[in-house]
Amino acid sequence: MRKSLLSTGIAAVAVLALAGCSSSAPAETADEATEWPSSITLSLVPSVEGEDLAQALDPLTTYLSENLDIEVKGVVASDYAATVEALGTDQAQVIITDAGSLYNATERYDAELILRDVRFGATSYASVAYTNNPDKYCEDEPVMSTYAASGIELSYCNGIEEAAADATGSGPAGIEALGEIADGTKVALQAATSPAGYQYPVVAMREQGVDTDAGITQVPVEGNNNAVLAVYNGDAEVSFAYWDARTTVTEEAPDIAEKVVAFAYTEMIPNGGVAVTSTLPDDLVAELTELLDGYADSSEEAASVMFDLVGLSDWTSETAEDEITRYGEILAEFSN
Repeated sequence: MRKSLLSTGIAAVAVLALAGCSSSAPAETADEATEWPSSITLSLVPSVEGEDLAQALDPLTTYLSENLDIEVKGVVASDYAATVEALGTDQAQVIITDAGSLYNATERYDAELILRDVRFGATSYASVAYTNNPDKYCEDEPVMSTYAASGIELSYCNGIEEAAADATGSGPAGIEALGEIADGTKVALQAATSPAGYQYPVVAMREQGVDTDAGITQVPVEGNNNAVLAVYNGDAEVSFAYWDARTTVTEEAPDIAEKVVAFAYTEMIPNGGVAVTSTLPDDLVAELTELLDGYADSSEEAASVMFDLVGLSDWTSETAEDEITRYGEILAEFSN
């Protein structure tokens, strides 16, 4: 697939013969500008650990190497930020990373976003506002909708889902109800680095006039399951977690749909994806994008490897860059 330089060399000789003693260097030809490198490196943060890494990563890099006809190496990054720095220092030319790192890579290093992660059919998700006090936060009676991924019926109000239908988890919806959070309300929040458990909820509350610094009592929790359980157990009146984290606690809290009601969705939070350095030839980027986009469908093994490696069901070339840009704006509010 790499371009042959034979014709380029002949053309260059002809140009020099005609140019004589001219001091002007010949312009770079199209073939030289798009010559493929002999190898590229892919950096990612895998879902698996330890001795399974090589086994998990090898099928993907082998697939790419064989189809691109160049060597594709895989390296494991310590965290998502490290993937960005690997790309910025040219230690990696392709990164599979989270949404915040995609934004940083495009802003700092002019990287190109080529694919978005697909999880359970979606490229983005909402943070959900949960409460154990529906009389305060719901304008209507809660209805039951089905979380299709698990078949579990859960409760929703403020029209964010339809009764007796599959829930969609699409936001923003019911967001005005966050304005009912009064001074001193106990609100369970996760770590400040959590998009669904802190960042998007805090921005949403602020936009509804809530003083998130002094106007609420923050109840720190670790993990989406504990955010749900904080409301279930009465430790907080409101909490936030990804859609729909109630499914993670149904065994220990079988009556979760009765006691914990979803009353609002934030803006959609983007999944991560794949970005490439701006130095790669356009035709290589095009083929790489097509190959990665089709990887999950290339074999049953590939689909399994993809899910085990990075927790994804697919990639899509519909990148929705506006969601990544918005995420960058959200991150900026917490950069200090």
